[in-house]
Amino acid sequence: MVWPDDGPMRVQVAPGQSVVVHEIGAGPPICCIPGLGADHTAFARNLGDLAARHRCLVVDQRGIGASDPVEGALSMAELADDMARVIAERGGGRADVFGVSMGGMVAQHLALRHPHRVRRLVLGCTGPGGPRAVRADPEVTRALLGGDARDPVTAYRRACQVMYSDSFQRAHPEVVEAAVAWRAQHLVRGPTFRAQWAAIRGHDTGGDLARITAPTLVLHGDRDRVMPPGNASVLASQIPGAQLTWFPGAGHLFFQEDPLATDRVLARWLGDPEGPGG
Repeated sequence: MVWPDDGPMRVQVAPGQSVVVHEIGAGPPICCIPGLGADHTAFARNLGDLAARHRCLVVDQRGIGASDPVEGALSMAELADDMARVIAERGGGRADVFGVSMGGMVAQHLALRHPHRVRRLVLGCTGPGGPRAVRADPEVTRALLGGDARDPVTAYRRACQVMYSDSFQRAHPEVVEAAVAWRAQHLVRGPTFRAQWAAIRGHDTGGDLARITAPTLVLHGDRDRVMPPGNASVLASQIPGAQLTWFPGAGHLFFQEDPLATDRVLARWLGDPEGPGG
């Protein structure tokens, strides 16, 4: 997999701690935040059209990819502050924000802690956490975390089985195999994965969602087993003025399963003069 940017930029987000930002495209900035254990390539199937209209700032969060390793715990507040620093330094101070899964959790905290940095907010396949969350089947969560796999590649393959819809896996096995092959060559550090998972477990914005002021779009696959669709309904009902768009038949990684539909929705929401396909 070849990433089409001109080379990653390193942004210092805290003393002795930096993250890598991959930049592609030109136009108004959009900060793209991937999910648990994922690096910038999570958005590879979306950037062809999005980067034609935006300068995409795709972040490898702390401990991921070439970003500095994580030592100790992580919090959503820290990760949100990281994104605020990225936007301040690389986004001209304010940007649209597109966060998916765990990245959508970080995006919620970003919008709450640094509202002046967020122009528009897009929350994909994510939820509020805490008592308002709709919990996944424990067996699905177990598969997401690799089950009883004895090596990280097998663990990720098992995770893919619940992240993608069954129909997509049958129709596009090459996409799944490419994702597994990439992960095999870019293993996630164990301490990073555990720290991210602990941050997810501690995530709870349910009581604060009404304070989000950025115009918000919620996107979700209606066959999502990892983050049940009820979570999207909670977000859309609690964030003032939020709009909700469903992706019929899509699983957790709806944006990879149907990149064209995703980009069309994003183009309309972000006010792009001409979306994918003209």
